[in-house]
Amino acid sequence: MKNTDLNRGASARNATIISPPSMILASRQSRSNSVQAMRVARDWSQAELAKRSGISRAAVSAIEGDRLTPSVSTALSLAGVLGCTVEELFGRNAKPAPGGPTWAWQPWQEPCRYWEAEVSGRRLFYPVEATSLNPLPPDGIWKNGVSHDSQSASAEMTLTVATCDPAAGLLAHEYARESGFRMLVFPRGGGAALELAKQRGIHMAAVHRSTGKSPDRNAASARDTLGANSRLLRVAAWESGIALPSDSRVSSVKSLSKQATRWAAREPGSAARECLDHLLEGKKPQGREVEGHHGVAGAVRAGWADAGICVKLPAVEARLNFLPIQNEALDFCFHASLENDPRVQALIRVLRSRRYRQMIDELPGYDARLTGELASV
Repeated sequence: MKNTDLNRGASARNATIISPPSMILASRQSRSNSVQAMRVARDWSQAELAKRSGISRAAVSAIEGDRLTPSVSTALSLAGVLGCTVEELFGRNAKPAPGGPTWAWQPWQEPCRYWEAEVSGRRLFYPVEATSLNPLPPDGIWKNGVSHDSQSASAEMTLTVATCDPAAGLLAHEYARESGFRMLVFPRGGGAALELAKQRGIHMAAVHRSTGKSPDRNAASARDTLGANSRLLRVAAWESGIALPSDSRVSSVKSLSKQATRWAAREPGSAARECLDHLLEGKKPQGREVEGHHGVAGAVRAGWADAGICVKLPAVEARLNFLPIQNEALDFCFHASLENDPRVQALIRVLRSRRYRQMIDELPGYDARLTGELASV
């Protein structure tokens, strides 16, 4: 069954992919500079100055408005393009703002490798995790309360998503190939992902609570957590069901709910756990709690679980039997204020591309007919 419950939204605006600088958020204190005056004297637009200096137009605007203090490298770049010294441009006492990025969530140990990303005007550190989904070198190492940068990756070139989609690595690869940006994928269930988006710790949270019988549940979840002014971006529709050992002869959900005694259960707040709780009529599942759809399939294949709720792809990859239950819509939820961010616009273009839609359609249990559709909540 194909899921077609999401109406077509407005088409995405075209965005120019630009190379932003390495920056530090400015303090509240006003910092005067001559960037705007020197730019206007040359009859350049902010976009022209951004292009010549290799930074984003948004960064130029923020620097001119004293909302952002540039890093040393950015200040030198601007001064070089405008034909002056850093002191002439920012004043002899101008220095990069003290402090720096904050953690999106606290690392569990130190030293800690980290990535960086800018979300809603904040530069954040992310502890390195899920390297199978993120085959990216770290941006630095946090040690003894000090960050040690290992490369000059730009936070403004990074899109962060939290999702349990087992095919998210494929999307991240295609996104980097097509856009020049990079995507960091953090494996999280829908509830945890939405909370991170609410706290502006990530750009996008994936949920898959909408079904043929309840097509509006993703929108309701986004509205309840992120507020009425949010967006849904369709990633795919997929089959959700029960992963069973390859030698299982169970043929119905009803009989399985009585026979299975050890479940590989997802964490509370996830759509898969909600489905399992409904299947067991509210009874607490016996077994172990695992992370992600691949975790469910791995537990069943290893033999320490009789069954588990997951999507079809990891069950097929693990050579397990799969008993379908329902079709679900997988959507990225995000704040409306991020809609025109170049990184988000680039993602929309990738999802709507023929190449990516074909890739998704070829995956077991996936349906890409509405992939890339954008809707307001």
